[in-house]
Amino acid sequence: MFILVSYDIGETIDKAGAKRLRKVAQACENYGQRVQYSVFECNVSEKEWTKLKLSLFKAFDPDKDSLRFYHLGSTQDRIEHHGVKPSTDFEGALII
Repeated sequence: MFILVSYDIGETIDKAGAKRLRKVAQACENYGQRVQYSVFECNVSEKEWTKLKLSLFKAFDPDKDSLRFYHLGSTQDRIEHHGVKPSTDFEGALII
């Protein structure tokens, strides 16, 4: 499934905010690609989605931070992008 994850971490609210921000960003980086500073595109299985969500819920403080998940379906067909940072084609070949 293709999911857009966005977050707003209150790192200026308290000293622990910077640590929460790093943990949330790292969790997202493990499962997707950064497309904006606080926005990630993730192409994950149901099992991976469960793991990602759990790690995000552990890392953020619901009283100070915000998480948003946009379920976009199984393909990127509905995404249009212009400008720098081209998107990765998750359905195409991966060359390393």
